[in-house]
Amino acid sequence: MKPLWRLNKYLVKYKWYLLLGVVFTVISNVFVIIPAQLVRISIDYVVESFSYYQLFDQSLLAEESRRIFLKFIVVFGSLMLGMALLRGFFLFLIRQTIIAMSRLVEYDLKNEIFEKYQSLPLSFYRLNSTGDLMARITEDVSRVRMYVGPALMYGINLIVLFPMVIAYMLTVNVPLTVYSLLPLPVLSISIYVVNNLINERSEKIQRSLSNLSTFVQEAFSGIRVIKAFVREADSANDFQKASEEYKQKSIRLTKVESLFYPLILGLIGLSTIITVYVGGKQVIAGAIGYGVIAEFILYVNMLTWPVTSLGWVTSIVQRAAASQTRINEFLDEHNPIVSTEGLNRDIVGRIELDNVSFDYPDSGIKALEKVSFEIKEGQSLAIIGTTGSGKSTIANLLMRMYDASSGQIRVDGVDIRAYDISSLRKQIGYVPQDVFLFSDTIANNIGFGLEQDLVTSHLVEKAAKDADVYENITGFPQGFKTRLGERGITLSGGQKQRVSIARAIAKEPKILLLDDCLSAVDTKTENAILNSLSTIMKGRTSIIISHRVSSAKLADAIVVLDDGRVVEYGTHEELLLKKGVYAELYEKQTQSVQEGEE
Repeated sequence: MKPLWRLNKYLVKYKWYLLLGVVFTVISNVFVIIPAQLVRISIDYVVESFSYYQLFDQSLLAEESRRIFLKFIVVFGSLMLGMALLRGFFLFLIRQTIIAMSRLVEYDLKNEIFEKYQSLPLSFYRLNSTGDLMARITEDVSRVRMYVGPALMYGINLIVLFPMVIAYMLTVNVPLTVYSLLPLPVLSISIYVVNNLINERSEKIQRSLSNLSTFVQEAFSGIRVIKAFVREADSANDFQKASEEYKQKSIRLTKVESLFYPLILGLIGLSTIITVYVGGKQVIAGAIGYGVIAEFILYVNMLTWPVTSLGWVTSIVQRAAASQTRINEFLDEHNPIVSTEGLNRDIVGRIELDNVSFDYPDSGIKALEKVSFEIKEGQSLAIIGTTGSGKSTIANLLMRMYDASSGQIRVDGVDIRAYDISSLRKQIGYVPQDVFLFSDTIANNIGFGLEQDLVTSHLVEKAAKDADVYENITGFPQGFKTRLGERGITLSGGQKQRVSIARAIAKEPKILLLDDCLSAVDTKTENAILNSLSTIMKGRTSIIISHRVSSAKLADAIVVLDDGRVVEYGTHEELLLKKGVYAELYEKQTQSVQEGEE
């Protein structure tokens, strides 16, 4: 139960729902006990009245006695019906309090987890898969809700009903109470065992279903490859094998579930037989009336579900505790990326890296080693290097997705750690290498970096024009209101890149950070985008990260990285004269482009 203590703050927050739920549970159980007493009284009344009615059967009072007899029967029937309706009403109120509370807790918990997810650094997402993150905010939260809702509701009902019913049964007849309740502990233990088997096999089915879904998703996503290599038959056979495994596990679960209701009904029947047998002997001895047997049978049936639910509730609590443990692991994650001073001010754009080294915390790989350079406000710098040289790591450090292992990064002469993180990132326009567009309108994608009340058609259109994508967008039937498919699939590669650039410049950033954003486009598209960028970069501190030397021509200075170190620094012309790494890259790439054109 210890992991579930984390939920106590929510139970305190919604205490009135919980307290009212307890009150309604007590009242509803009162209306459960009273009808059983009415049944005993009415049966005893019918038995006694029937013997008196036989005495008056041939007399003038027969009609009157019959009328009185039927009157009492109608009264008892009406009372029992009224009690049933009142109990139903209070059961409705129980669900409107306790179950409603569980939904509110579920809502708050999901929001807490999602907010925590967004506050965690990139290293957290490198260590954890998206599927696991989704499972904890959906499946695990749903299991925790079952504890706060149904488990708590049935647990309270058990705690309230048991003492009330058993205490009253003991006041009526102690021996009959003991005998009639004998099968109930066996029932509870049996249900607990069966439930554990059901849960265990359900878990296996869920895993099997997940594997099956993944297989189908991959098959449909890669349908072109499957068709191109004529692997349809093999794919169908693999699916059949996976389906067979799922089928066998489902049948095994069905066999266990088939024990559930027969077990309950069998033990209820045994309890009823014991009640009738022991009660019958006492009726013959004249110790009790017929109505007591009927009353006790009703009580046994009343206690059956709470006792049955005890095993079920225990199982829910176990699963909820396991799920809450998984949730707590993420909620207890510490984010080392924090602001030291909370500095919130407009930046000019001067950037300095002073002997910056960085090792990735999850893998220990050294990405940068004693990197130093400076960019003055309004100037541009190109960072060139092969794959794995540490180019994108610099972008991550400037965005404070990570903190440098050693050395210092300064913005306007101030340590980057001193700035408020949100304030810093709002003043940086970032265009990632892997363009990600949301399944939304083009206008909303371009205005994504702006506050919602600041998103205007003028700002969006201006950014689109600056990024040279305005004419493409207006060519669509719905223009800026065109909804994009998943990850922007509606657009071509070049259009996606330019929309991504428009999104970065729409918020008019002081620093523009282009992280190898032209790697996925052809030479013609690259030249078109570079022409747009030459206008966009004016008056902004710009950093162009690329493995193509063609992108570096726009920059005032160029840094060449190799294996995390700065190996060359200078302008395009200066580096060509050095006949070093940059000149070699330039020659190879220029030759490759010329051969491609031929």
